[in-house]
Amino acid sequence: MNILIIGDVVGSPGRAIMKKALPLVFRKHDVDYCIANVENAAGGFGVTREICDEILDLGVDCMTSGNHIWDKREILPFVEQIPQLLRPLNYPSGQPGRGSHVGRGKDSRVAVATLNLSGRVFMNGAMDDPFTKGLAEAERLRKEAAVIIVDMHAEATSEKVAMGYHLDGRVSAVVGTHTHVPTCDHRLLPKGTAYCTDLGMTGPYDSVIGVEKDAILQRFLTAMPVRFETAKGDARLAAAVVDVDPESGRARGIDRMLLSEKDLEKL
Repeated sequence: MNILIIGDVVGSPGRAIMKKALPLVFRKHDVDYCIANVENAAGGFGVTREICDEILDLGVDCMTSGNHIWDKREILPFVEQIPQLLRPLNYPSGQPGRGSHVGRGKDSRVAVATLNLSGRVFMNGAMDDPFTKGLAEAERLRKEAAVIIVDMHAEATSEKVAMGYHLDGRVSAVVGTHTHVPTCDHRLLPKGTAYCTDLGMTGPYDSVIGVEKDAILQRFLTAMPVRFETAKGDARLAAAVVDVDPESGRARGIDRMLLSEKDLEKL
């Protein structure tokens, strides 16, 4: 089966390129299940109930997040009501929401588990150990689903790579999100887990990681506070397709994509 995993969706440009791209990508890659990181989907910061509904209507089966999940506080009353919306599993106890989800895609006979983790290096907040909690949850999820996809939302490359090897052979794929910069190290690890350090940003690339360039330049040049606005130009879909054996859960391949409007015309 083919699992499409979409990197951080940023604002309305990210949602718009998804709307155009997903029907084409679903058909071209015969996608069975789709996961997207949505923590920046509402104006670049957070997500709302309405935007979750919009993204689910596009054919996304599960939504992951990270450090911006609570930026739009109106999501707090609804996060428990949207089982497909995850926050990192290793966030402190007492926070609302859940860190994993088991769903079924195009083939209803095959269960697909999604596990959302957050790194701790250079990240804010007193988070629990993602390595210990992640492994324990992966072992629990294997009782429900052979196919397990992990979104490791983290800043440090080393922490993401380490998580890939830590879960190698125990999950189908470990992909990184958060930095908004796609990496080209996608590969199969020795024990059969697909890996990529960062899927990149689904959003405007005529920007500084999704934000208007002038605002970021002023921040660097003057060290004065400025208002960050989501950029608009050169929207692209950043994602990877993982080919997984649905019985063993082992990955057979991983292909990365970064699709612009012109690329979509060719599809």
